[in-house]
Amino acid sequence: MRFDTDEDIDRRLGERLKAARQRLDLTLDDLARRSGVSRAMISRVERGESSPTAALLVRLGSGLGLSLSALLGAAESAGPLSRRDAQAVWRDPASGYVRRNVSPRGTGSGFEIVEVELPGGAEVRLDSAVGAPALDQQIWVLAGRLGLTIDGIGSELAAGDCLQMYLRKTIIYRNPAAEPVRYAVILAAGSGSFPGYAA
Repeated sequence: MRFDTDEDIDRRLGERLKAARQRLDLTLDDLARRSGVSRAMISRVERGESSPTAALLVRLGSGLGLSLSALLGAAESAGPLSRRDAQAVWRDPASGYVRRNVSPRGTGSGFEIVEVELPGGAEVRLDSAVGAPALDQQIWVLAGRLGLTIDGIGSELAAGDCLQMYLRKTIIYRNPAAEPVRYAVILAAGSGSFPGYAA
């Protein structure tokens, strides 16, 4: 399922975040403590009154034990086959990067695949929520060049390069070129739940 308008995206994200928080029996204050996001901002996002950035969604999702894929994906598309036309696509309002949930939803698989296109010159910084579990992730560059800084250590990947990392710290994705970079993110977690670091 694709989200067609900014208002639709904001409303759906807000509904999913609120439902996830309520399933865990968390108050707004509880989630604020877990995620490091203010109570007021969480409330605005849940009401669909704010267009959350990737950085904000990662913190909220990891505070709830959810990935961006879980927040952005469509429950009604669950099953073993994920057709490209039905895959959830989301654009980060801050960086302009486009994120596609490639993996089928609801299968119980221990990994997921995300396709990302990061515009030329764009940068995305992601910080996990306090206490979020580490995540095993591989970045495979399909086209272009991708700069990655993980806990202050930088790397540059070219098309065909693949980097494996355990995410416990801040990560910065950067496109040093004028043209977009396209890459796949493969995430794995032994428990089958993803704390939400992928950009």
